[in-house]
Amino acid sequence: MDPVPPALARLAEELERLPGIGRRTAERLAHHLLRVPPETALALAEAIRAAREHVRPCSRCRAPAERDPCPICSDPTRDDGLLLVVENARDLAAIEVGRVWSGRYLVLGARLAPHDGDAAGDLPLEALLARAAVGVREVVLATNPDVEGDGTALLLAETLRGRGVKVSRLARGLPAGGQIEHQSASVLGEALEGRRVLS
Repeated sequence: MDPVPPALARLAEELERLPGIGRRTAERLAHHLLRVPPETALALAEAIRAAREHVRPCSRCRAPAERDPCPICSDPTRDDGLLLVVENARDLAAIEVGRVWSGRYLVLGARLAPHDGDAAGDLPLEALLARAAVGVREVVLATNPDVEGDGTALLLAETLRGRGVKVSRLARGLPAGGQIEHQSASVLGEALEGRRVLS
């Protein structure tokens, strides 16, 4: 006889479907949700319901938003000639927190990772071409600096070739405040390749 009630086992199974949640963590979370006051557990359920009901991808940048177009796409102070392409909405949020970008965005929502089942067909290439065709001077590819991110950037650059738009990639190399002796060979190589002339 199974000592775990079926409803609790089902809750743990559903939690285990979340990215980064293994079986043991799912079981701990399920037991936690039973221990907290009912209003706390139900507040989580209500937050999930509300997010599913109200959040949709922006029709312009594809970032999750409660209105369409989203606040960033609606902002008239943004530079329409600059388009930053990011892999996911978390990357967009990190850049926005830093207040280092004044242009527009396009969220891919996917990356080229054939070993994970993510193919070129998952990338919104038509959306990228449509955005680049409307007054964009430069497309900055801000994919992650790893094998999948590099492959995605190469595919996007190839897609944009011959479209009359400048295509660039985020600089890579030494992090601000980092010490050279603690950097990997690949980081040092990228820093040397991306060196700039001091005026």
